Amino acid sequence: MPRRYDDLARSGDLQERIDAALALLCPCRLCPRQCGVDRLAGEQGFCQTGRLARVASSGPHFGEEHPLVGAGGSGTIFFCGCNLGCIYCQNYDISHRAAGTEVSPRDLAQMMVELQERGCHNINFVTPTHAVPQILEALPHAVKAGLHVPLVYNCGGYESIETLLLLEDVIDIYMPDAKYSEGAVAARLSDAPDYPDRMFEAIDEMHRQVGDLRIDAAGLAVRGLLVRHLVLPEGQAGTPAIMTFLAALSTNTYVNIMNQYRPSYRAHTVEAIGRPPTRQEYAEAIEAATNAGLHRLADRR
Repeated sequence: MPRRYDDLARSGDLQERIDAALALLCPCRLCPRQCGVDRLAGEQGFCQTGRLARVASSGPHFGEEHPLVGAGGSGTIFFCGCNLGCIYCQNYDISHRAAGTEVSPRDLAQMMVELQERGCHNINFVTPTHAVPQILEALPHAVKAGLHVPLVYNCGGYESIETLLLLEDVIDIYMPDAKYSEGAVAARLSDAPDYPDRMFEAIDEMHRQVGDLRIDAAGLAVRGLLVRHLVLPEGQAGTPAIMTFLAALSTNTYVNIMNQYRPSYRAHTVEAIGRPPTRQEYAEAIEAATNAGLHRLADRR
């Protein structure tokens, strides 16, 4: 069995990961943005985060995928800031305006343990890409306090392989978005023209680390990859190419094809995403997945 984060913490190996992650903050090259600011000195780049992580909220979440929720909910910790600039972001007050509170490693560890004590089945780090060093710093404190539930990396898919390698045997469940298959669309909607390449590389690495999603007898996810894909109007997400990629990775890839897109934030500035997808557009996305050979599609809501 792969080593878990608690084994790494107790053996002392986790400290090497912490040191390596902190080194990526100066100059910052934690994600594909490669901003180059000195976050150890408090400077902020695209993600609007300095030395300490900022948290908007934490608590049990019952709106996530069923294998994460169970009876006790998924223990979500919402980080402020983001390394993507999605103009339709529904959480723009957290992601773009970065409202929230700075937390120390001990504070973050306490949040994790409290969520576990409240009966949550996992700790779900939401938008964690720019907070990887801070998460790693918190884990020794959390393990010492008894943390043992699976860790979920709930990200936008715009990741650096160098950073993901530091999370091997730390993260149990990777839950990336697969937003777009075309760079021009990614540039226009998220200010990230290299998003498709970085996303495909990242998901491939995530799958290498944790494999297909494993669900226990109680119906709870314990380890593996769960991919989210938001259907956008007028085919802006490039769904068929994404489904073909995921099926080539594994036809057992667990995919949530989501139909809840609604224009938010600055979506009105781009005509193509100024409306929700139609039922036909959503049906075509499901068809693209099944035609590619994918068969583990999340319950649709």
